[in-house]
Order: sequence, then C-alpha cells, then structure tokens
Amino acid sequence: MSEPTLFTRIIEGEIPGDFVHRDDQCVVIRDINPQAPVHLLVIPVKPLVGIQGAEDDDRSLLGHLMLTAKFVAQKEGLGSGYRLVVNAG
Repeated sequence: MSEPTLFTRIIEGEIPGDFVHRDDQCVVIRDINPQAPVHLLVIPVKPLVGIQGAEDDDRSLLGHLMLTAKFVAQKEGLGSGYRLVVNAG
C-alpha cells in the first residue's frame, strides 16, 4: 500500500485543516498559502492522482466535486466571481 497523501492525512484528521464543507465524497478546505483573498480546495475522499487518474466510474464523483465547488462558492458569498481550476497532478 502506498503512503497516504497530504490530503488523505488532512481528511483523516492527522494534519489540521480549516474545513469549510465535508460530505461523504469530498471535503473543502481553505488553502494555507492562498493565492487569492478566498482560496479553497475541493478534495475528493477517494484519492485521485489528478484528473488523469480518473476513470469512467468516477464520472459521478467528478460532477459532485464541481457542484460542491459551486455550492461552497455561493455559501462563501462569491456569487459568480470565482474561478474553478482543476489540478491535473
């Protein structure tokens, strides 16, 4: 078994994170080194190595991540004034 990633360790509570949202498929945390006034990371609970690590079975998860980003942006009062970047690894 491979070593847990930084994000896995945050999700499991081994490393502290500033959680904005949590559900059974993903978490949203505030970036510790923000590049914008509001910089949030949407992280799937299922480890994916970038978008290239996604498989056909992950379609529902990927859609959930996008809709969660939209939901959290609205909750944070960002309206349509945000951009969504997919980390490709």
